[in-house]
Amino acid sequence: MDVIALDDPTDPQIRGWHAVLAAVHAAEPDGEPAPQPHQTAARLLGAEQGSRQRLWAVRSGPDMIGVASLRLPGEPGADRPGEIAIHVHPAHRRRGVASRLLAVAADALRADGRTSVIAQVLARPAAVGFLEAHGFRLVLTLQGLLLRLPDLPSGRVDDLLAAGPYGYDLVRWRGVVPDEYADALAKAKHAMADLAEYEGAPWNADRVREMAEMVAKRGDDLYTVAAVRGEVIAGFTEIVVPAGASGRAAQYDTAVAPEHRGRRLGIWVKAAMLTWLAGERPEVTEIETDNSGDNVHMLAVNEEIGFRRERESREYLASVGDLPTS
Repeated sequence: MDVIALDDPTDPQIRGWHAVLAAVHAAEPDGEPAPQPHQTAARLLGAEQGSRQRLWAVRSGPDMIGVASLRLPGEPGADRPGEIAIHVHPAHRRRGVASRLLAVAADALRADGRTSVIAQVLARPAAVGFLEAHGFRLVLTLQGLLLRLPDLPSGRVDDLLAAGPYGYDLVRWRGVVPDEYADALAKAKHAMADLAEYEGAPWNADRVREMAEMVAKRGDDLYTVAAVRGEVIAGFTEIVVPAGASGRAAQYDTAVAPEHRGRRLGIWVKAAMLTWLAGERPEVTEIETDNSGDNVHMLAVNEEIGFRRERESREYLASVGDLPTS
């Protein structure tokens, strides 16, 4: 059982990788649309801006039976965890494929000077058991929610938008944040504490721009609505419409600064976003999001909007020193 590095994936290798993802999705549907070949190709051929990517596969004869991707944000030795994703074809599990891929990825993490790595999986016994057996510890539980826009009662979004709080204004932009709001948006993102303990990278204007440029590089569209008071962004929400999306968009960050909470700013900016999308991107009929399981307030906001729970996933963190070697 050989692990091969895919430093510059060829078309056949991309097709083989996609076949593994498609088989996993067919065996374990998660409420999301099936992966599309062009999406797989885009992810394999272009590392996200501000990061590097390593790819490996395991073959059985001519076919790929397992794949692993490792994202390395920042420069070598950066004090940020790597991010790993491993997928094994359902017909080839329990043969050590995932363990081999993890060991090779762990060697790459050590070579890059990393001390920790993150993995996100659906809350299913096989995936959870594998990570916990290899020294990963649970750091975050995420509830997967879905909003079906055609199911919203008529006038519901308009009523929420009209009930906005006094003393705030709404601003919106597509793509990279305008310069006059870059620092304010970075400060607002500190209101999101879910990943702060182990993400290891502070938000600043450059990182905010980097994230938006990364989305654009994939061919996706980023939409942001913010509630402002003076020069402060009190709350904001982001939606990404994927390239070639078949009607489904993804909710990215939503946050309200602690000193501005209790004024229903979260639901206000979300209502403004839905109004904007209805005119700008009428083909969007569904929006998916993940919420931290202990963020009771944001779960309540999303459920008031009309989101419904679809799945649960979990974020795990491991010390690279505890991982196996190849």
